[in-house]
Amino acid sequence: MAALIVDNLVRRRGRTLLTALGVGLGVATIVALLSISDGLTKSAAGFAHLGNSDFAIFQSGAVDPGASVLPMSMVAKVQRNPDVASATPLLLIVGKVKGDPSAITFGADPHGFFAHRLVFSQGTPASRSTIAVGDGLADSLHAHPGSSVTVAGHRFRVSGIYHSGIPYEDQGAMLVLATAQAITGEDDEVTSVPVVLKATVSASVAEQSIRREFPNTYTITNVNEAARAGVNGQLIHDATLVIVILALLIGAISVTNTMAMSVLERQAELAVLSTIGWSGARVGSLVIGEGIGVSLLGAAIGLVLGALGSLLLVAIMGVGAYVTPSITAWGLGRGLLVGILIGVLGGLYPAWRVTRMPPLRGLARAN
Repeated sequence: MAALIVDNLVRRRGRTLLTALGVGLGVATIVALLSISDGLTKSAAGFAHLGNSDFAIFQSGAVDPGASVLPMSMVAKVQRNPDVASATPLLLIVGKVKGDPSAITFGADPHGFFAHRLVFSQGTPASRSTIAVGDGLADSLHAHPGSSVTVAGHRFRVSGIYHSGIPYEDQGAMLVLATAQAITGEDDEVTSVPVVLKATVSASVAEQSIRREFPNTYTITNVNEAARAGVNGQLIHDATLVIVILALLIGAISVTNTMAMSVLERQAELAVLSTIGWSGARVGSLVIGEGIGVSLLGAAIGLVLGALGSLLLVAIMGVGAYVTPSITAWGLGRGLLVGILIGVLGGLYPAWRVTRMPPLRGLARAN
């Protein structure tokens, strides 16, 4: 039967290719979104360990970690927690670097561990009137000590170039906290409080302690918590699910339409198969098999387009420093599964119609 399925698809190659392309575009969209979504989940680890901390504290209910707002007075209270070895305030300024809107500027206490853990390859740390730039951002802006970088409309001289090993930080810049608060108007507010724990304390115990003391906050200790932290991440996952369902429906309708037209055109051929001993179930299986064959071809096209499209989309959006599409066997497998489901769903109605077709009636129409 497999040879007959292939032969039938090849005989109508124009229709087969057009239907496969439609299926492929749906699968490509799914693969690209899943790859980017998985990449976002992995890159969210940067928020879990800003400044190489054990975890970071954010405002509960914030749309995403970058939109968190915490009172400056909270830092001293966190520092007094018996489980905490050190805590430092951070103010994140997102999308305000001229020339690279994806870069994050970190307003940091120059005496805190975040600032002390930056390794400078050139120049010196930031002062009240200067800015330190990560080596990734320095490369994209062609910045160097003595040049200037504009943040939120304010121009700062570059004091030095640093490296931390965390993409968010290396593709960003650092201002002294007081300077960052002054240019944003958030004098008594910070975005996050990264925490380093005492050596004998586990993160889970300290996390519970912090949550009890500060009930309107949440802590990010690992990648999964970072991915679930904000509404934006949940929206991405929800949107992906909706698109998967739409791709299934639209693809199935496309395959159904193609296979239904094929059945109408081939009634005599299918009736002959019935008269020579093919059962209705076997003829129906042939039709479903052709639908799956078209969808598999479309899925193959979609897997390639989806993998390339995810890389292209990240490059166009200019967020390659933070998000690397995670193209995995599991992600490609989900795209392939959707393609197979499209073929099965699209072939059900035409297959049912074939089983209801009397053989002699089909032969009579052929004469």
